[in-house]
Amino acid sequence: MIESRRAQFNREFSVEKYQDFLADIAADFDYAPTFRVAETPFFIPNEVKKQLEEACQEVCDFVSKPDFKAITQRAIDLNTAVPNEDAHTQFMAIDFGICEENGKIVPKLIEVQGFPSIFNFQFNLYQKIQKQYPFIAELTPYMSGMDSDTYLEKLKEVLFNGHDKSEVVLLEIEPEKQNTKIDFYYCRRDLGIPVICVTDVIKEGDQLFYRDESGAKIRIKRIYNRVIFDELDLRQDLKLQFSFQDKLDVEWAGHPNWYTRISKFILPYLSGKYFIETTLLSELDQIPEDLENYVLKPLFSFSGSGVIFNVKREDIEQVKDKDLYILQKKVAYAPVIQSPDGKVKVEVRILVLWPEKDEKPTLVGNLSRLSRGEMIGVKFNKDKDWVGGSIGLFEK
Repeated sequence: MIESRRAQFNREFSVEKYQDFLADIAADFDYAPTFRVAETPFFIPNEVKKQLEEACQEVCDFVSKPDFKAITQRAIDLNTAVPNEDAHTQFMAIDFGICEENGKIVPKLIEVQGFPSIFNFQFNLYQKIQKQYPFIAELTPYMSGMDSDTYLEKLKEVLFNGHDKSEVVLLEIEPEKQNTKIDFYYCRRDLGIPVICVTDVIKEGDQLFYRDESGAKIRIKRIYNRVIFDELDLRQDLKLQFSFQDKLDVEWAGHPNWYTRISKFILPYLSGKYFIETTLLSELDQIPEDLENYVLKPLFSFSGSGVIFNVKREDIEQVKDKDLYILQKKVAYAPVIQSPDGKVKVEVRILVLWPEKDEKPTLVGNLSRLSRGEMIGVKFNKDKDWVGGSIGLFEK
């Protein structure tokens, strides 16, 4: 069925439809995304779906271990610790490259983030694709038996946790300048959550406030955190009335510590057919001779920042804090998508939600990223070989 849907899409595809699709997205807010949106979804075969589910379960099992916090405390010690950490993460983004190994297609774990992804944009992207290609409605981007209604309800459960929507804010650094701001717009439109810059937060005692459009001061009881400390640390020009290290009377939808704990830091702990050989640089016995087969990555960077794809010995030798880098074996991405104008490589990001009351995390949806180049998904760039952000579709 999936193969036939790929053939059907390619027959129906036209540049005019693609432009109409982009215009439909842009019309919602009179704004077009700054990252490239792909021409095609990824039609995911059942066998690949089963592999993704199995691999994600192994990741979730590791993250759910009773001693997970003890295992990852070193990551917190290397970074910025934030008070009031909750029992478990509420978000995960689990990234897989669709690769070829021994002549077979297999997803390989590239990265895990204990941080929200573009949950609202993907929800709307699926609906936009259906307008141009009505047969898409017979497929689904959702997992765990979800549909659009239950997906949105699960997202609300995580974000609101019983609070009124006016008491929950999406917090970011200069939201209007972020590449993923269209996700913020959809979040505000679909869920009613205010989007607030860190510089607009007012602190009184241990409480935080913001001003709404009328100028009224509103108490912040829960933060949907989209702030990355890497970026915040670089922005010495920003004047904040509070610090993330303050003991605040506020809940977190995505406590900042989980971004540190669930990160590239855990990759060396994972082994099996879906995982890539990964070594913390401080634990590297000797530099491999075949460095052309490795990638050097900082542990806590975002969107591919600081990654060295063509590693040289001096790159490793020049790293001062080797606790903050990993050396990861390269994988062979397979050009599995037959687009109308050639073969394309793909990564699949599985989106995970874990409400505070739930015993275990739930796989809810996905984001797919396509490319014809060596590396996928770096900084949402606009290189000539970049295809762009998309969504994966499964059989219902």
